[in-house]
Amino acid sequence: MQYWLMKSEPNVWSIDQQKKVGARGASWDGVRNYQAAKNLRSMKKGDHCFFYHSNIGKEIVGIVEIIKEAYLDKTDKSNRFVAVDVRFLKKLDKYVGLENIKKNKELGHLSLIKQSRLSVMPIDSKSWKILINMSKI
Repeated sequence: MQYWLMKSEPNVWSIDQQKKVGARGASWDGVRNYQAAKNLRSMKKGDHCFFYHSNIGKEIVGIVEIIKEAYLDKTDKSNRFVAVDVRFLKKLDKYVGLENIKKNKELGHLSLIKQSRLSVMPIDSKSWKILINMSKI
């Protein structure tokens, strides 16, 4: 299993909306950055992703699971970009804010900090565990 972080503006698609669609999941589409799209193509069914509220909140709020691997994004008229389907797994006990993530020296290498505009990024297993632990403090 691999781990990822996916950003969404909560006023566009929130963790609560994701939860509401239930087990059938929802399409994660609209990604138009080539590096983020490459990351979507690398995702495998069963991978887990942090759900990050960007712009408003700037915090990890939950976990979703990949339930359908990359396919052509129906919202892309050029047929260059892909989408994946994700389903809600859980909301975090305590949201993990960007400021707290930046304060942790062990997380300084994350794309979330180094490439702040990237909307889909890998998370190594050590960092995943650190962030999970931060959500329980």
